[in-house]
Amino acid sequence: MIWTSAINPENFNARIKGTMLEMIGLEYVSCTDNSISARIPVNHRTIQPYGILHGGATAALAETLGSVASEHAVNQPGVQKVVGIELNINHLSQATSGWVTGTVTPIRIGRRLHVWDIRNVDENGKLISVARLTTMVV
Repeated sequence: MIWTSAINPENFNARIKGTMLEMIGLEYVSCTDNSISARIPVNHRTIQPYGILHGGATAALAETLGSVASEHAVNQPGVQKVVGIELNINHLSQATSGWVTGTVTPIRIGRRLHVWDIRNVDENGKLISVARLTTMVV
């Protein structure tokens, strides 16, 4: 297990009240020994004028998952916070309805830098986007 503290979707969902994540309808759905998954609806809050999922919504999903993963993978007393320093995302397919679920897994968990892989899929398992987030432990 890579997590240094207990994780579960219910606790994560309770923390998003009153944030942008609540506004776009993000929901955490599962946690394993080395991954966290959350989803966002494809609806009026997350689509662009063309009727497809907005890349910014997908990026918000990816950044959120990577940041939360980093926060719970830190094993250093006195650490103040973890901050994202680079997000790279490739949009591969479009989504026009339903839910898009992102799953974050580690690429590298170092002392000061973490690199995360985030895969976003639609309800049929079709790959919508892939992202890589680098975070810095400060």
